[in-house]
Amino acid sequence: MSTRSVRPAEDEADSPELTAVQAALAAEHAAVYGYGVLGGRLDGRQGAEARAAHDAHRARRDALARTARDLGGRPVASNAAYALPFAVPDGPSAVRLAAVLEDRIAGAYADLVRATEGARRKGAAGALREAAVRSARWRGGNVAFPGLAERAGADPAATGPVEAAGADGTR
Repeated sequence: MSTRSVRPAEDEADSPELTAVQAALAAEHAAVYGYGVLGGRLDGRQGAEARAAHDAHRARRDALARTARDLGGRPVASNAAYALPFAVPDGPSAVRLAAVLEDRIAGAYADLVRATEGARRKGAAGALREAAVRSARWRGGNVAFPGLAERAGADPAATGPVEAAGADGTR
């Protein structure tokens, strides 16, 4: 799944920090959508974990929108729908999607950590840690450098951001 363009509007500052905030915001929009899809395919403990993750991503999304405005930008809007990287017809595929979503969020926050300082960097590092922990729980194991898979030579198609799609699932 990949996010749509997060380029700032012509009247917005083109700072690396704002660009990274917008990219993280776009990734959070996609994660909120993805958890909305997979949540209906999980029940019990996994369903509760999916609801908690969905709520956490909504809160992070809202905070990033405020940050984008604080930096003088116009927060990137959510797309109507996102194309999933694979079909999610059942619980096991929903768990796999949750791990993919968290890996991709971790990548966006790794970029935000690099682009920020002070309290924003600390917050981004916390969000990266949370995504890595959720990913490890969904996957049943962890990775050495969460959020950096594509930089380690992994297939970008397997780890890239969420694809924007029209409501009918087409691009």
